[in-house]
Amino acid sequence: MGSALPEPQIRPAIPDDSASLAALSMEVWLGTYIRHGVSAFFADYALDTFTKLMFEAHLADPQERFFVSQNRDGIDGFIRLTKDKPAPGRPDLTVELTTLYIQPRHQGRGLGAALMAHGLARMQAEGAEAVWLAVNSENTAAIAFYHRHGYSHAGQTHFRIADQAYLNEILTRPLG
Repeated sequence: MGSALPEPQIRPAIPDDSASLAALSMEVWLGTYIRHGVSAFFADYALDTFTKLMFEAHLADPQERFFVSQNRDGIDGFIRLTKDKPAPGRPDLTVELTTLYIQPRHQGRGLGAALMAHGLARMQAEGAEAVWLAVNSENTAAIAFYHRHGYSHAGQTHFRIADQAYLNEILTRPLG
C-alpha cells in the first residue's frame, strides 16, 4: 500500500526558487507545445527563455507576483501574475495571468485551481477588478480549464517567437 502525498503548500516564490521555476517551465512548455521533435528553433527559444537568471529578474520586478505549490520534494507548479500589463486591444484589462504551470504528473489534483484561486485573491486584495490571459488556440485542455473557472473569450492575439506567430485566445475573468 502506497502512502498518499501530503497536501502541497502554496507560498510566495523566493529567489532561491529560480532554478526550479526555470526547470519546471521548460518541462511544461516543451511537453505542451513541442509534439513532433525538438527543432533548434524551439530549443533555442526554450533555453534562452527559461533560465534561472530570467526568473531571478522576474522575481525582483515589483509588478510580478509568483506563487508556488511546494510538496515534500520541491515545486510542482506555479502561477505568475503581472500588474500594469494591458491586454492586446483591451487597455482596461491590466493584470495578466502570465503563467500557470503544473508538472504533468501532478495535474488533475486541483493544484492549478488552488494556485489560481490564491493568486487571484491576492490580485483582488491589491485592487484588481479583472485578470486576462493569452492561451494557445490549439491548447484546448487549458482553454476548457479556464472556462470552467469563470473565464470568457475577449479576443485573439499572436504569440511571437522570432518571425513565427501562433494564434492565441485572450480570456478574461472579473474578480470579486
